[in-house]
Amino acid sequence: MIVFVVNTTSNKRKNIGHLPPSAKLVYKILETDGQLTQKDLIEKTLLPPRTVRYALNRLKTEDFLVERHYFIDARQSLYGLNNREEVVARS
Repeated sequence: MIVFVVNTTSNKRKNIGHLPPSAKLVYKILETDGQLTQKDLIEKTLLPPRTVRYALNRLKTEDFLVERHYFIDARQSLYGLNNREEVVARS
């Protein structure tokens, strides 16, 4: 049995062109740094908190973002990119 992993994230990169610049910046930061909290994103992007919240909401509604519980501090959430990978098995 041969298993191939088909990564569909390249399709998402083409579709972020219509998003505002703040959402694109947050997307790129998450792409390079991995999962971050909102507080970390504010520090890394140097954007106002309201702008980061707006960017996160836009990315979430476009299904580019996954929000997880941050177990270190339950008051915060951990944000990461929605990496869709399909496993295709051939025999």
